[in-house]
Amino acid sequence: MAGESPTTIGYIQHHLQNMAYGKLPAGYARHGADGSVHVLEQDTWTLAHSSEEAKDMGFNAIHLDSMGWSIGLALLFSFIFRVAAKRASTGVPTGMQNFVELIIDFVNNTVKDTFHHKSRFVAPMALTIFVWVFLMNFMDLIPVDWLPHLAALISGDPHLYFKVVPSTDPNITLGMSFTVFFLMIFFSIREKGLMGFIKELTLHPFGSKNMFVQAILIPINFALESVAMIAKPISLGLRLFGNLYAGEMIFILIAVMYGAGLFLGVFAGVLQWGWAVFHVLVITLQAFVFMVLSVVYMSMAFDVHEEH
Repeated sequence: MAGESPTTIGYIQHHLQNMAYGKLPAGYARHGADGSVHVLEQDTWTLAHSSEEAKDMGFNAIHLDSMGWSIGLALLFSFIFRVAAKRASTGVPTGMQNFVELIIDFVNNTVKDTFHHKSRFVAPMALTIFVWVFLMNFMDLIPVDWLPHLAALISGDPHLYFKVVPSTDPNITLGMSFTVFFLMIFFSIREKGLMGFIKELTLHPFGSKNMFVQAILIPINFALESVAMIAKPISLGLRLFGNLYAGEMIFILIAVMYGAGLFLGVFAGVLQWGWAVFHVLVITLQAFVFMVLSVVYMSMAFDVHEEH
């Protein structure tokens, strides 16, 4: 596939573009690969044929590849753990049962060390986050051309956009992080009450026994606490996206070297192997960090200041 791209920049841009599906307005001029121009007579829902079209589709565009892979990997995770649960026995465990129990024990111990409240929700949430994010990150270890080339062959479109690592899409990572954020707000209000939640935003970090001074401090506290609260999901999502996007970019740059001659091709094979080995640690660590920070945020939501 690298050899089919007209330039190195075009090859890189093609691999970094999602399969966007959205609506183009009537009168929109679509430019074909052969230089032809087709003007749409009415609003049309379609796949983007370029990054410009994807941008012009706006907020309502859906990244079909990211959505498809993330949902598919979630179903794979559910299927594997369901099979392991149904086959679990008190006798000699199978390899799958051992593996699943190892992951569950690891996540459970991590939650116990981080979350010091009672909840039947947090540990399953942490398990789901860790395994799901790991599986999405793991797709980064598949050679960058294999699945996009297969998709192009099946569709008959050699220029089909097809990204296979959902966690390199900020829409996916921020979607997960804001889900954690809304759960944090929900449990915070449930545990502290609405007034307790409002007091947390307005009476901290600065307080005063003088009512006049406290009234002045409320908007300052609210501004500081609001920024700190919004920064949590943004940093959580962008951290995962940034690390995986950088790793994917390195794999793409290594793939470019395969078309630059025998010597660089052999050197690229060594680099790809070395980076893949190192990247195993990266994808695992990023899944672990996302899980731990999510549990920490949930612990903060359950923490009632009056208890201390």
